Amino acid sequence: MTLEEQKQFILTGEMYNDLTKELVEARKQAVLLTNEYNASFGTSAEEREAILKRLLKSMGTDVYFEPNFRCEFGYNISIGNHFYANFDCVMLDGGGIEIGDHVLFGPRVGIYTSNHALNAKERADGYCYAKPVKIGNNVWIGAGVHINQGVTIGDNTIVGSGSVVTKDIPANVVAAGVPCKVIRKITEEDKRA
Repeated sequence: MTLEEQKQFILTGEMYNDLTKELVEARKQAVLLTNEYNASFGTSAEEREAILKRLLKSMGTDVYFEPNFRCEFGYNISIGNHFYANFDCVMLDGGGIEIGDHVLFGPRVGIYTSNHALNAKERADGYCYAKPVKIGNNVWIGAGVHINQGVTIGDNTIVGSGSVVTKDIPANVVAAGVPCKVIRKITEEDKRA
């Protein structure tokens, strides 16, 4: 299979071999581009965004990662407008990552769309499966949050620091914990300004 065929196959959620020469090379290219992006810290927004445009599937305006940003492939990441990720963001994007507008990530946020096979032999042979992650608009993900495959996080939601998100989180809530659970709704009484 060509890389394009493998990319499409991975998005089906079926088991795939993560150790093909094409996928190994694609990860290498992502490392080189994220190295270039991270080294560009301190240069103009235009220069930095030009590097991201070579790496990501799509991105809006005002997309910014503090160093060090890492992703598995990059070509399965779509980010809306006005996105900010604090230090040490990791995105394993085999299954696809979609992020809306006005989204904030605290430091050390990780999104993991791929998972290794449960069977030990298959795992040793490099088999994985992937499911997408979708994050809505106006979402704040706190420091050290881990978001697992197949999760959708609704608009305007806040995920508290240190959470492990294993299931969908609805819109307009504060959620936290291991595993992450809804704590309460966000209401008009939360306005402070």
